[in-house]
Amino acid sequence: MPGRHDPTLRQRRIGAELRRMREQAGFGGSHLARVLGVSPAQVTQMENGKSSVSADRLRTVAAACMCANGPLVEALAAMASERGVRWWDEHRGSLGTPFLDVAEIEGHAEKISTYTITFIPGLLQTADYAASVFDRAIPPLPRQAVDTRIAFRLQRQQIVRSGAVPYTAFIHEAALRMQFSGPKVLIEQLGALVQDSHHPRISIRVVRFDVKSLPGPSENLTFAEGPVQELDTIQIDVSHGHLILDSPAQLASYREILARIDSVALPEDESRDLIQSVQKEIESKHG
Repeated sequence: MPGRHDPTLRQRRIGAELRRMREQAGFGGSHLARVLGVSPAQVTQMENGKSSVSADRLRTVAAACMCANGPLVEALAAMASERGVRWWDEHRGSLGTPFLDVAEIEGHAEKISTYTITFIPGLLQTADYAASVFDRAIPPLPRQAVDTRIAFRLQRQQIVRSGAVPYTAFIHEAALRMQFSGPKVLIEQLGALVQDSHHPRISIRVVRFDVKSLPGPSENLTFAEGPVQELDTIQIDVSHGHLILDSPAQLASYREILARIDSVALPEDESRDLIQSVQKEIESKHG
């Protein structure tokens, strides 16, 4: 059977976890292939996500690799059994893989936490604020491309606005003051943040300028919790796209980073007060 040309993020993650099982067992690809009775090329295809893996085959690989982590194996088996088209799949061809990966991470998360230092997180942006962010692209994007990205971003927001997934947004004070398209857009965005802060499944926490040191990286990040801890995922914004991290060491490091951010961020009510204060300050200057 020919391999997939463009595996999804979930399919690539299953393959990565199978590779980790094999490596932890101390097996090379050829050794595992002999144990399974397949070719080394088939093992490679499974591990890079380009070959489908059934739940039964996944359990067989786990047993061959002596993986005793039952919850992880069953969570992966459930992933391997997934069928159907998700809403973001309808955008394949009109948006690049990085956009689809982000939606896929959020769409399968048990809980989402973000930390942003330069702008309001995408899951809480108004349409006008999102437009001002996309309009900053160099070289400039065509109007149709901007409109497509805005619509996609607003559609992503339904995962948290519906209350389906609990969401914690850690926002640095710098992001509350950064103006991308003038004060009017920012004032409206801050007002929307205040409204979102009352949502029972959305927690907004501000990191003030006066914390003793920057508690996390300078990049904006998303931490999506999976059905088991081993399947958590980190997504980090970079200049030309994003990075997706999922190794055990990386996950442990970013859990500690988020714990540090949590320890210095203002409580929800004080964060709301600060957002309103910044909003009023900007209104007084530009009203």
